Amino acid sequence: MSKHTLNINGKMLAVDVAPDTPLLWALRDSLNLVGAKYGCGVGQCGACTVHINGSPTRSCMVPISALGKQKVTTIEGLDAKATHPLQTAWQELDVPQCGYCQAGQIMSAAALLRDKPHPTDADIDAAMGGNLCRCATYIRIRAGIHRAAELANGKKKVAK
Repeated sequence: MSKHTLNINGKMLAVDVAPDTPLLWALRDSLNLVGAKYGCGVGQCGACTVHINGSPTRSCMVPISALGKQKVTTIEGLDAKATHPLQTAWQELDVPQCGYCQAGQIMSAAALLRDKPHPTDADIDAAMGGNLCRCATYIRIRAGIHRAAELANGKKKVAK
């Protein structure tokens, strides 16, 4: 075990874990940030997606020793009041079914909307292709991303 100081959600936080500990486990077990979920452990499902320096990254694949002072943002740090347009749209449209993958879905979608504020269906499909949903709510996820884009651009009318 060794001490590591991580930049998580804008705060410098210390964890005492082995250097090869995946970021996911440091977040969940040491810091009690449980939004990112363990899905597959090999970076294929996207349930553990967080942002590292703004890029969607599978936290199950990143050893904490590789982070240095890079900025990590989890679903808990996406918006302090949980009113990010994606979080609002997800609630408004009742996007999740079981909800297990949704933090990873939202984190990938947040990077997409930051880079493409008006995404097409093709943009969404490309950006979200690495996030799996066992409940197959892909149509609702796409609708939620479109709705979040509307909300971010000032369209407050409730989507139908």
